[in-house]
Amino acid sequence: MSAQLKEIPGIRQMFVTDLDEIIVIEQEVFLFPWTRGNFGDSMSSGYHCYVLEFAGHIFGYGVMTIGSGEAHVLTLSVAAGSQREGWGEKLLQHFICLAKAHHARSLFLEVRKSNLGAAGLYERIGFRKIATRTGYYPAMGGREDAIVMELTL
Repeated sequence: MSAQLKEIPGIRQMFVTDLDEIIVIEQEVFLFPWTRGNFGDSMSSGYHCYVLEFAGHIFGYGVMTIGSGEAHVLTLSVAAGSQREGWGEKLLQHFICLAKAHHARSLFLEVRKSNLGAAGLYERIGFRKIATRTGYYPAMGGREDAIVMELTL
């Protein structure tokens, strides 16, 4: 009997060499995507930047800051073809563990008011809505409100 090693998706630190793949996903899933500079600045600032990877290909990523007892997820995304498979939650749980390990007491994020799927995921994990940022996101024909959510750690 021969055993074959099966590669499984994993989470690892983001590198500058990942940015080409990240930007493709970013432009695929967002009307107003982050730029290469946004991701580069996040990495050089020491933010917690991670990717979801399978067979050498990136299919998701996220960026989080931690400081003064608080953590803040700045962006988190999964490629369109891999959404609704639990990968966003897996990456978010990774960030929750990191925030706890760095002694953060709360984890914050913003979500578009129209992004009901993401907001539902965050609520299932335990986030609660604490505020609205009026006109926070650019949108077609104007601006869109953001729902601010907090998870007490």
